[in-house]
Amino acid sequence: MTKLTQQWYASWFNTPYYHILYKDRDYAEAQLFMDNLTSYLNLPEGGKILDLACGRGRHSIYLNTLGFDVTGIDLSEQSIAAAKAYENDSLHFEVHDMTKPYPEQFDAVFNLFTSFGYFEDDSCNLKTIKAIKSELNTHGFGVIDFMNVDYVMANLVAKNTKSIEGIDFYQERYIKDGYIIKDISFTDNGQSFSFQERVKALTLDDFEDLFAKAGVHLLDVFGNYKLEPFDKTSSQRLIMIFK
Repeated sequence: MTKLTQQWYASWFNTPYYHILYKDRDYAEAQLFMDNLTSYLNLPEGGKILDLACGRGRHSIYLNTLGFDVTGIDLSEQSIAAAKAYENDSLHFEVHDMTKPYPEQFDAVFNLFTSFGYFEDDSCNLKTIKAIKSELNTHGFGVIDFMNVDYVMANLVAKNTKSIEGIDFYQERYIKDGYIIKDISFTDNGQSFSFQERVKALTLDDFEDLFAKAGVHLLDVFGNYKLEPFDKTSSQRLIMIFK
């Protein structure tokens, strides 16, 4: 069996299976979120946006169609290679570690779809917030779109199977050592695979502590992609606007 768990995000995100498992993500919902978010932030026409942990660039590509100058960065070389097919004069992709400051400044820095809290070393969470601060221009906004941990814990589905493209993905979810963990196992072409996703169970209080240490100020908190108010028990998302 192939089992890759060390620095899980570097190995798992670089496989084609990650994209197969999550191929049914709601693109219309993602685009609605981008419409709502850019309108709320009142970003300047042609404004510069940095998309942290952009994956294959679905948010970046759509933001670019809205007229923004977008740079997408991700640790996954394969994801960036796929995203580069969509590059143009105002859309660029680059392999980069989001814990390290990107050497430009932007009108907005977006970290979307729970692309935070992956690190084994907790100090990397603070490093990422500090990096975002350095990447914002004078009028820039930072945005982190995270899961609402309280809602996820209360509604955790312990086990299920998802069948996609002839592959049965067996998923087991649990909470351990302050992380929400998902074990994923499947067989393809006679070979067995096992991966693990680990995301730090960061609450709004945890983020507020990180923001204080990084010297950034929380401006607004929303609970869904319609930008409705955040409710600790019922909101599925934790969307934070800061600068």
